[in-house]
Amino acid sequence: MLETPQERVRLLKAGIDCKTIEKLYLVYNNFQIVHTPILFELDEINMKTMIRKSFPSDFERIYEVINDAAQAYKQIIPAEYWKEPYMSRDELRHELDEGIEMCGYEESGKLVGVMGIQHRQNVTLIRHAYVSTSRQNQGIGGKILSHLIDLTTEPVLIATWSKAIWAVRFYEKNGFKLLSREEGNQLQRKYWASPEIKIKASVVLADEKWFEFINRK
Repeated sequence: MLETPQERVRLLKAGIDCKTIEKLYLVYNNFQIVHTPILFELDEINMKTMIRKSFPSDFERIYEVINDAAQAYKQIIPAEYWKEPYMSRDELRHELDEGIEMCGYEESGKLVGVMGIQHRQNVTLIRHAYVSTSRQNQGIGGKILSHLIDLTTEPVLIATWSKAIWAVRFYEKNGFKLLSREEGNQLQRKYWASPEIKIKASVVLADEKWFEFINRK
């Protein structure tokens, strides 16, 4: 119950607030939502767009968005990391089982952007940020990122491929700062479960809370 956007929007139009819809979802599906609410943002004019927590029924669409957007990595990341599809269904299930909570930007009932959040020790990681190729450069990624940042009081870290210059610039535009290669490698070993070859091909960016945290030590 309430897993489809049409069901949720119908209740919203009927005047039922988001918190009540959350409670209904929990009761009827026997789920618990630990870190993030189901609904984050609704377009007040037409209610056709929202940023929301993903549902089990979104799995295939998340898989599609990731592998569509990941085509940009072809021929720029280490050859041993490129494959078709870039992320298999089994890999995606594993990531979700590891505690990554995926959120998405929904337009007219369809996810066009996805991004994950993962709590690790004393930091929050942003994971698997992808926007459908046809909807890139339209502010969608920035909106999802901003909402995820607002959900945590912890320092936020992001790792991305070092040669994905557009991704590095995107995060810098949204207030993140590129860390030194040495510090980034150390943080990947501490907070990510990445093999050395991937660590050496990646960089880490941090938000302002990270530098405040470091300075307090």
